[in-house]
Amino acid sequence: MPQALLGMELSEIQQALGPDEPAFRARQVYEALYHTQVPDLVQITTLPGKLREHLASGHAVGLPVVERLYKSSDGTLRYLLRLEDSRTVETVWMPEDTRDTLCISSQVGCPVDCKFCMTALMGLERNLTAGEIVGQVLLVARDNGLLKPGSRLNIVMMGMGEPLLNLPNVVKATRILVDPRGVGLSEKRITLSTAGIVPKIEELGREPVRPKLAVSLNASTEEMRQELMPITRKYHLKDLLEACRAFPLRPWEKLTFEYVLLRGVNDADADARRVVKLLAHLNSKVNLIALNPGPGIPYETPDAERVLAFQAIVRRSMPCFIRKPRGLDIFAACGQLKRNEG
Repeated sequence: MPQALLGMELSEIQQALGPDEPAFRARQVYEALYHTQVPDLVQITTLPGKLREHLASGHAVGLPVVERLYKSSDGTLRYLLRLEDSRTVETVWMPEDTRDTLCISSQVGCPVDCKFCMTALMGLERNLTAGEIVGQVLLVARDNGLLKPGSRLNIVMMGMGEPLLNLPNVVKATRILVDPRGVGLSEKRITLSTAGIVPKIEELGREPVRPKLAVSLNASTEEMRQELMPITRKYHLKDLLEACRAFPLRPWEKLTFEYVLLRGVNDADADARRVVKLLAHLNSKVNLIALNPGPGIPYETPDAERVLAFQAIVRRSMPCFIRKPRGLDIFAACGQLKRNEG
């Protein structure tokens, strides 16, 4: 089986080329993969023909294959992507007037059993490699012209999986995505969302190159969070908030807290007031998400008026936004990724 080059950093590409090739050849391959985004190794025209043939004989770019594409009435696209071992993951592109957002996966399935999320019903199949994470970005960006000069592309690691449980590959992929000689995105435009793996939050904070941090809060008390997010039994709410306080924010950065509103469960005015108290003294903002429903999820979506009332209370103390659902009709919205037909 050909070895995938996607996901390799410069030193690894040099190793793949062998000791007889000069260092600048590895740079040419690296830039062709990530900056020029060649779909096939024989198209690296900066390399001599013989080297191209030699490279292509034992290696491949390593892009995923589009198994199925679902189109929403609001313009959202949900990609079902087949990996080298025939497992599949989902990637969602949400176009907007002023920017594009790409929601990518970090694992096949997810081991964190959040009770309001359809991906949790799959369990975990395996971690994605750095190449499989980068490959989602390159494939969807190439299909839709998202990396042209002047384009504003945001990457959110909020698809399938818990990114902090695949941290080495997530961080390696981020380095490639933000490298000016690689994909060339800004760290300001990449966000990682976690259910709250406390020791990994600390580990992420020590990385010199990393995404922004978003934390799924989803409850205003320890007891409620344990019910909705069983991971809280291992990583308690107070410890999670302490890790967030200690997280080394860059000068331009805020923490994001995501809160999925469930009708009659965590959406009362009292919950909003407790959220404000929990997040006091944190440099943060809150994103509210009215539950995106799906089969197997035992909760209901609150009315729009309830969402607005919750926002009004939180907004008096900190920035608070309502995330507009995208791709509901094709199971592409937040919490709906489960390889559903639709």
